[in-house]
Amino acid sequence: MDNRSIGVFDSGLGGLTAVKEIMKLLPNESIVYFGDTSRVPYGTRSRETILKYTRSDIRFLLSCGVKMIVIACGTASSAALPHIKEDFNVPIYGVVDAGVYAAVRETKNKKIGIIGTPATIKSGAYTRYIKKYDPAIDTFERACPLFVPLVENGHFDTKVTELIVDEYLRDIRAAGVDTLILGCTHYPMLAKAISRYMGDGVKLISPGQEVARFLKKKINEDNRHSDIPDEDRYSFFVSDSVESFEQLGGKFLEQEINGHVKRIDIESY
Repeated sequence: MDNRSIGVFDSGLGGLTAVKEIMKLLPNESIVYFGDTSRVPYGTRSRETILKYTRSDIRFLLSCGVKMIVIACGTASSAALPHIKEDFNVPIYGVVDAGVYAAVRETKNKKIGIIGTPATIKSGAYTRYIKKYDPAIDTFERACPLFVPLVENGHFDTKVTELIVDEYLRDIRAAGVDTLILGCTHYPMLAKAISRYMGDGVKLISPGQEVARFLKKKINEDNRHSDIPDEDRYSFFVSDSVESFEQLGGKFLEQEINGHVKRIDIESY
């Protein structure tokens, strides 16, 4: 048993898609979530800046006494995690491995599309891990820098969303992929528009959902689950406006989070 919380962070709201899945699969676990809303998006930053932000996010969660950390951010998982995971004394898990494993199992025609932030795509992490599983798989990547701002501003399925989805995914659709990795935890909020555009024959892979499944397996294997259910077991922290996070965050989680969000000075960590 380990009744400490699970720490989760993302550059903004997107990591709540992973939190939602963790809540479903591990209902007795308490969660501390940090959304770095003052510095979103990470995906257009340099690797040095992403490393700096990731380290400070981790230090904040460690100050909350968490037992493990989930980097629910495709950019930080791909560009930062390989360089910092040994620097801290708690297990740290990212979303890349889980998403790749699910996509490789799913594809039938060995054509996998990958969409993510510019930093995620530039890192090449998804293609690199896919090739380790099966060198015969062809990957088709596209950076989608406008997707995170769309989600952060509530444009989940609007005319604007449709236009940008067409701009970004036209070539990937034409390549005939049967599997598409949503390589940023913001992107599942656009899944309706993306799925409609790609067609019924394309399976969308949500790394946030897959990392929640991995987490449940890992916690059970290591006997680190919590046995103290608590009505107030979810805490949310942001580095910018509490009000806007509460408003949109409730839509992500499909439940009210008003009164459970606090602002912190992330620059002090």
